[in-house]
Amino acid sequence: MKRIQLGNTVFEGENDVYLLDGETTALVDTGVALPGVRGELVDGLAEHGRSFADVDAVVLTHWHPDHAGLAGEVQAAGGADVYVHEADAGLVDGAETPLFADRDLQRETFERWGMPAADRERLTGFFDAVSADLSGDPADVTTFGDGDVIEAGGVELEVLHLPGHTAGLSGFAFDPRTVPDHEPVAGDDATEEVFTGDALLPKYTPNVGGADVRVEGALAAYAESLARLVARDFDAAHPGHRWRIDEPGRRAATILDHHRHRTRRVIDVLDESGPATAWEVSAALFGSLEDIHVLHGPGEAFSHLDHLAAAGVVERDGTAYRLVDPEPDVDALFPTTPLDDLVDGSEDA
Repeated sequence: MKRIQLGNTVFEGENDVYLLDGETTALVDTGVALPGVRGELVDGLAEHGRSFADVDAVVLTHWHPDHAGLAGEVQAAGGADVYVHEADAGLVDGAETPLFADRDLQRETFERWGMPAADRERLTGFFDAVSADLSGDPADVTTFGDGDVIEAGGVELEVLHLPGHTAGLSGFAFDPRTVPDHEPVAGDDATEEVFTGDALLPKYTPNVGGADVRVEGALAAYAESLARLVARDFDAAHPGHRWRIDEPGRRAATILDHHRHRTRRVIDVLDESGPATAWEVSAALFGSLEDIHVLHGPGEAFSHLDHLAAAGVVERDGTAYRLVDPEPDVDALFPTTPLDDLVDGSEDA
């Protein structure tokens, strides 16, 4: 197994593509369809004696262009099978239009968040500036669901549906002792490792609410996904960005605790300011935002407000949310894990 790191100035930076090269050749994710990134993937494969035409399978963690953008081009070069969760398939095969290209969905979403007209224009301007060819060519896809097993690159990958960041985001668990050219992180004590895409990242907390506005109850879904990662107790996680995570259960528990703390901050904002929109709560949490964060900030605030509304802690009145229970048991709003008392997710919450 080889990690090929790709530059990416549009999103989180340093996308990770994983090359599995055994009886067959497979990629986990592909990178965004920008010329510079395409060249980096071509060069990265060439370092290992491979080209797009040699790839037999592409296994996608989710639909975002920085992960799936080059899947169609890889498929066209050599007929690779492209696998993606059924909930994200339409955004890879072209049957659905993503938010950044759907003006009606933008209008509906921005109105729901209470986003001012000037900021809507800033965000749509950003979309227009970066979205051209970002998603690349559509791919013919083979869909999978939770619990399915995909054989790719000589490795059996167990699908773990981990929704939240996107509707279909999925991780892939595997036995590291079966992976060609890979030293198990836990050595002789190896059990399981996992590809996590953006469900688990080493530096950032993955955005919830703005990254895929199709997800119903995004924060609740993501909290359950994090609890599931804790419960599996993987030896290591290979994420969609940056570096390997050697204690993925602890990292997942920390992110879960981060969202508990952020939920308390949202409650404090409403308690101090009175009724507020997702945009206004975002401003209180994050201040002034630029570029993609103009989407992610209010989306994150909305996911927390939506979670609180489902629990009866707040009530929605038009686009604003009013606090009705100023002292809820926040811990009860999230799943518990055996690591909860060992982590602190308060930083930057």
